[in-house]
Amino acid sequence: MRTGSEPVTARSALRLRFWLSLWGLIWAMAGTAAFALVGRPGWAAACGVLWLIVTVDMIMILRHIHQGPHYQPGRDVPPYQPLEPPEPPGPRPSRHRPTFRPPQHRHP
Repeated sequence: MRTGSEPVTARSALRLRFWLSLWGLIWAMAGTAAFALVGRPGWAAACGVLWLIVTVDMIMILRHIHQGPHYQPGRDVPPYQPLEPPEPPGPRPSRHRPTFRPPQHRHP
């Protein structure tokens, strides 16, 4: 929800996420190739799975980038009015309990 206090120059982190994903994709590809050449099939498979995950993530990021800025209102959309704080509750009724007094014993 927009409250009107957002910075005017706020940007989405999708482009940063894209570049970090590209960096991870390069390392996953290099790791898969390096471990396959060295003869470590387990590590090569782990890097291959990471390569697949990063590729799917990059596809989703590119999809969101190409969808455009319709998720974020532009400068022509006025901010919503902030919610009014709820009224403080009225005074609570007193739950005063009488103090306990032990019985008074009278001795003759």
